[in-house]
Amino acid sequence: QVRLVESGGGLVQPGGSLRLSCVASGFSWDDYTIAWFRQAPWKGREGVSCISRSDGGIYYADFVKGRFTMSSDKAKNTLYLQMNSLEPEDTAVYYCAADSRTIADGSLMPYDYNYYGQGPQVTVSS
Repeated sequence: QVRLVESGGGLVQPGGSLRLSCVASGFSWDDYTIAWFRQAPWKGREGVSCISRSDGGIYYADFVKGRFTMSSDKAKNTLYLQMNSLEPEDTAVYYCAADSRTIADGSLMPYDYNYYGQGPQVTVSS
């Protein structure tokens, strides 16, 4: 059974940093595409970054390039999202996601991912 458990959310001032973690279990990372999504109030879920299953490449949404860094530690079954230079517009619930289907490299479309964690709240405010 696929299980994704995130941690690390909280309140941070604009310009600050947070690191989210996602402990994954129930699947082989080599067989899944894994990603981060977020959903702000009154907005749809949007992709933040993903690691391609085919080539291990890491892809980012334009609105986080240069500020967020996605990484993974397979030995710990853990995915990370380092978020720097946070802005109020980054306020959202952040989700770890995974899927075993063959999807396009770099896809950040919510419908391409079947499994989501519960998501910690990230609030950027002074």
